[in-house]
Amino acid sequence: MGGSTRATAVLDWEQPLVAALVERVRREAGPGAEARAALQVAHGIIAREVRPVYSVEDRHPASRTLRLGRGSCSQRMAVLESVARAMGVRTRVRGLLVDGAFWYPRFPRLKPLVPEHVLLAWPEFLLEQEQEREWVPVGELFDGVAGGGEAFSNRGGETLFDAVARVGVDWSGSVSCGAQGGTTCDLSAQVLLDLGYFDSRDELFGRHGQTLCRTARLLAEPVLGRWSAGARATTA
Repeated sequence: MGGSTRATAVLDWEQPLVAALVERVRREAGPGAEARAALQVAHGIIAREVRPVYSVEDRHPASRTLRLGRGSCSQRMAVLESVARAMGVRTRVRGLLVDGAFWYPRFPRLKPLVPEHVLLAWPEFLLEQEQEREWVPVGELFDGVAGGGEAFSNRGGETLFDAVARVGVDWSGSVSCGAQGGTTCDLSAQVLLDLGYFDSRDELFGRHGQTLCRTARLLAEPVLGRWSAGARATTA
C-alpha cells in the first residue's frame, strides 16, 4: 500500500500555518464531508491564495510556501498533500522524469536554459472509492466534477496544479489529449522515465535529487522564485 500520514520536512502539516489551513478546509467543506470533497476545497483555496511562480526549490516546507503566499506547482502540491495527511489521508508520490521540452511553451525565448528533463513528484491520495480504498492521482481528484474545454497546454497562466480542477491529467497513456470532449489529457509521451512510487516527496528528492543542482538553484531561485507563471520572458 505504501504512503503515509506522517509529517515530514517538506510536508510539515504540524506547523501552525498548515494547521490553520486544515481547519479552514474543514469549515468550508462542512461537517461530514468526504475526503475527496475536502481536498477539492483545499485545492481551490491554494489555487486562489498561493500565487504560482517558477521556484526551483522542491524541498521547501509547505508552511514556508503558505507564509510566502507563492509557490511552484511542486510546492503547491506539497501544501495539498500536507492538508491531506493532516486529515488522516495517506499520500504518496510517483516520481517521473519529464522531457524538458514540455516546458518550452512557457519559456519560448529561454529554451537553451530549460533542463533536458525535469523531476516531477506527482501526488496520489488513498481515498474511499465505492466502499474500497484506492490510490487516486491528483490528476483524477476532480474526476467527474471538472467540465470540458481544451486539454492542458502548459502555456499561459494555467499551471499543472491549476489545470487538474478542470481537466483530467494522466501520465500513464490511457486517454489521448482532447478525447472525451477535452476533459482528459494524456501526457505520457512526455515521460522519459518512470521512477516508481515513494512514501513521500522527501524520499523521492532524497534518493534522486532535484531537477537542478544546488549551485544552479542558488543562482536561479532569486529570480524564478518570484517570476509569476504566465509572465512573459523579456530576454531575446
